[in-house]
Amino acid sequence: MKILLTNDDGVHAEGLLELTKYLEKNHDVWVVAPNKNRSGVSHGITMTEPLRFCELDKQRFSCSGVPVDCTFNGIKGILDEKPDIVISGINKGANLGTDIIFSGTAAAARQSSFYNIPGIAVSLASFDGSWNYSSLADFVSKNLESLVTLCEQDIFVNINAASLSSYKGYKFTSLSKRSYKDKVSVYNAPDGNLYSFFLGGDVESFGDDDSDEKAVSEGYISISRVLSQPVSIKTDLQMQESLCLTL
Repeated sequence: MKILLTNDDGVHAEGLLELTKYLEKNHDVWVVAPNKNRSGVSHGITMTEPLRFCELDKQRFSCSGVPVDCTFNGIKGILDEKPDIVISGINKGANLGTDIIFSGTAAAARQSSFYNIPGIAVSLASFDGSWNYSSLADFVSKNLESLVTLCEQDIFVNINAASLSSYKGYKFTSLSKRSYKDKVSVYNAPDGNLYSFFLGGDVESFGDDDSDEKAVSEGYISISRVLSQPVSIKTDLQMQESLCLTL
């Protein structure tokens, strides 16, 4: 298969390099990834300024933009022909449940699904500070053809696992809800401006027994099929009639 590989950690990130090593054994791999860490940029896209692409090696490009830029430009202009699949990762850090709203890793795979090209986001959690990407990279590489069948137009696949040497198995999962206790530190600088620094915080997870967070915490690989398009909630007649909107 012709694979477009990207991420949000940057073109030199260990997870991307490890996944490239496994995939290029049997596939035609093209890498188009950000030139620096772009974690947490969600589904942003660059529309008002030119992007710079640097060819670092054969079929390996850095991009001055964000992950969605990499998918979009890779498909539309960088690759010599349309890829069979876009894979984003392996991300350093989990992208579970609510995380995918903020995740550039997930966004790159989501963008691919808009073009009816299979998109897979792959992320690694660590509970002890170690980062072993090889086991998850091996799983993705060995099972790629099967994983592709889970993708459809407007549906991408989100894969998560812990940093382990081996796994108990894999589970098809639902998305958990995540509650973030993030904080900021605001600094009143001598130049008269306020500067805010993101401090992060603890994360709580809530979900059903088949949730992605539960599967990963128990040593399984989590596989979730995710809708790419926004989902609206129907406003029932009683609610409509209770409103007094004016023009």
